[in-house]
Amino acid sequence: MSDTDDPQPQPVVLDVWCELQCPDCRTALDDLHALRSRFADALEIRLRHFPLERHRHAHAAAQAAEEAVAQGRGWPYVEAVLDRVAELAERGEELLVEVAREQGLDAEEMDTALIDGRHILIVDADQAEGKALGVTGTPTYVIGGERLDGGKSQEGLRERIEEIAGRLIGERTGG
Repeated sequence: MSDTDDPQPQPVVLDVWCELQCPDCRTALDDLHALRSRFADALEIRLRHFPLERHRHAHAAAQAAEEAVAQGRGWPYVEAVLDRVAELAERGEELLVEVAREQGLDAEEMDTALIDGRHILIVDADQAEGKALGVTGTPTYVIGGERLDGGKSQEGLRERIEEIAGRLIGERTGG
């Protein structure tokens, strides 16, 4: 077997425990864009749901994000909702359906998904896993088995994630 037959190494995974009614998660988008730009396909950024009880529409927003994933536009939808985080607090599910329409999703299906709760198990499983890992606020990052809490301060987190990702990517590619 030659080197050209070797499969590509699996990307390093960065789990982002987030909720869509959290202003700090909105701020964290700039860091996620920078990480995507720097590492491209070598880093897989996965949204993990951690709706906080103090945010009334966070659980519905997490379910809506999962419906957007099912319709093939998860991250664009998530970013569009986070861009309107203050409005979500006031308009709730009405805004979630409106953003779906604006993003070219099937808004009627989004509305139905919010009513029938088809994605609630995914959201609840994420939240339970986050609690088991010690997540207490958002955003919280987990990469290479290390938890980095951005709920109180995001200062220096992107640099720390870049350091860990760079090391892990180097290990996987033999660099």
